[in-house]
Amino acid sequence: MKKTAPKKIALITGITGQDGSYLAELLLSKGYQVHGIIRRTSTFNTTRINHLYQDQHINEVRLFLHYGDLSDASTIRRLIYKIAPNEIYNLAAQSHVKVSFDIPEYTADITALGPLRILEAIKDYELNTGKKVRFYQASSSEMFGSAPSPQNENTPFHPRSIYACSKVFAYHTVINYREAYGIYAVNGILFNHESPRRGETFVTRKITRGIAHIVAGLEKKIYLGNLDAKRDWGYTPEYVEAMYLMLQQDKPEDFVIGTGETHTIKDFLELAFQEAGLGDYKKYVVIDKNYLRPTEVNVLRADPTKAKKKLGWQAKTKLPQLVRIMVEADLNAEQ
Repeated sequence: MKKTAPKKIALITGITGQDGSYLAELLLSKGYQVHGIIRRTSTFNTTRINHLYQDQHINEVRLFLHYGDLSDASTIRRLIYKIAPNEIYNLAAQSHVKVSFDIPEYTADITALGPLRILEAIKDYELNTGKKVRFYQASSSEMFGSAPSPQNENTPFHPRSIYACSKVFAYHTVINYREAYGIYAVNGILFNHESPRRGETFVTRKITRGIAHIVAGLEKKIYLGNLDAKRDWGYTPEYVEAMYLMLQQDKPEDFVIGTGETHTIKDFLELAFQEAGLGDYKKYVVIDKNYLRPTEVNVLRADPTKAKKKLGWQAKTKLPQLVRIMVEADLNAEQ
């Protein structure tokens, strides 16, 4: 069988994560050939994309995985020359805010300098081949920190963690390479986005998975930190659509992506425990000071007006529906 040429070629760092798996699904559905960078580990870490992956000996395979790491500039450069991507989505990072206080140097090396290494490789590749690459950087609402809400593209940053500081560095690096070298590079400032594929150490998934374990009789308590923090929570499959749209515009621009609504962790808990039929969450939740951050971000709420106007993008899934999706998925996983 004769193979058909892919519509476009995309390279995704962090493809095995929550965002990377949904983005890979989206791009494959649009006819892309998708390449992902994965870190070498002694155990398999491709659970979120196993349903997408096929034997490379089969015709028409369009998903390929490559070993690499954002700390390794030479491998990044080699893969870009080898794959010749039209689009690169940088979703890889040390992305746990609390952990960034414990391993600050590693967080900065991957989350701040990783994007710089990719952009340097793109600059070199474009100069030597004459081909253009479009670059998406996963920025974060954590960059706003204690800045007044709602936060939009013009809100000054006030980062409150090494993770957020690293993301701010990467954000400005993207703008610098865009202005200095004419690279099509954009920042997607995504507010909190969740799904059943969310990592198990993040608070929303920690809650829904903990509930499933309580229902199954495996655990009796869930240990959490600050329950008063307010966040703008959306549904990840919708947010990766915004990433894609940012790289399809005539000119590169940065966008804030969120629902425009804010809820406390207590709100999330109440909805989740009601969904599971367990009643008052206070019977099951214990506050553990080990999960408190040295500096807290109290309120994050997006103003996604620009994304709606220029991208035609708007969040559809609100918190009650999101909680239902996540609780049902974790309950079903324990059956």
